[in-house]
Amino acid sequence: MKKVFVTGGAGYIGSICTEYLLNHGYEVTVFDGLFTGHRKAVDPRANFIYGDLEDRDFLFKCLCEEQYDAVMHFAAFSLVGESMTNPGKYFKNNLGNAINLADAAIKGGVKRFVFSSTAATFGNPTEVPICETTPQNPINPYGESKLCFEKALRWYSDVHGLKYAALRYFNAAGASEKFGEDHNPESHLIPILLQVAAGKRDHAMLFGDDYDTPDGTCIRDYIHVLDLAQAHEKALYAPESGHYNLGTGSGYSVKQILDAARKVTGHPIPAQVVPRRPGDPPTLIACSDKARSVLGWKPQFEDPELIIESAWKWRLAHPNGYED
Repeated sequence: MKKVFVTGGAGYIGSICTEYLLNHGYEVTVFDGLFTGHRKAVDPRANFIYGDLEDRDFLFKCLCEEQYDAVMHFAAFSLVGESMTNPGKYFKNNLGNAINLADAAIKGGVKRFVFSSTAATFGNPTEVPICETTPQNPINPYGESKLCFEKALRWYSDVHGLKYAALRYFNAAGASEKFGEDHNPESHLIPILLQVAAGKRDHAMLFGDDYDTPDGTCIRDYIHVLDLAQAHEKALYAPESGHYNLGTGSGYSVKQILDAARKVTGHPIPAQVVPRRPGDPPTLIACSDKARSVLGWKPQFEDPELIIESAWKWRLAHPNGYED
């Protein structure tokens, strides 16, 4: 398996997965409309196609002119808060455009489909850590749109024989030496904390300190983006279609991550508590035993300080993100 078609390869996770695949001998074509991604985030060794997943004809043309072994689908909108105010935007892109891609993959004879899913499909989980069998009850349109496409993939597998792996990852963070996280607006905790340390923000905001957790702030399972990239490559060889949770199995609160960022950067990082955001569960921690046993996945960066350190090095090298 050598030729991989990557949608969203100009985005944060897609760019680093593209880099990882190229470093491991794959030929990669990145398909991206640069709605939220960055052209400079596309590894120069990759082929690049500027395109919109909404354009079915062009998408079919791309996947039929070349014979790809697999599709990796990262292109999605992912802001929980925005999904709560504009659900149509999320279902149109995260479900409708993903179906366009699946149809094009079938037409082009693609045999493997690796889907970037999310822990948001679980909503407020009934058990922690969260297993693949934990009931999925999304509490925001973002998670619901991802779950809808997971269900669609099961039928594409049954009807068309398209083997898929849906990777439900938790809180992606960190950077490679070349590529990192640069969103506008930024909504993720670690890059926001680092923006404060770098002088780009006056302070960070902690969304709620009254959750049912030891220190009152949300607990999350932070996973290094390079470990995610490794899992995506492993998923190309999954023995059968299925779903995999990706996390370290350890949970850290917002305040613990704040303290770790202060230690790594040496900056006080002022923080202000503000009201909760709608749609935020108190605790999300993964059980990733299935990925470890079935895919042979072995995360390399399980210490949050190592994750933050890699992101901080990238931020120092790119103080203005990809605008540099």
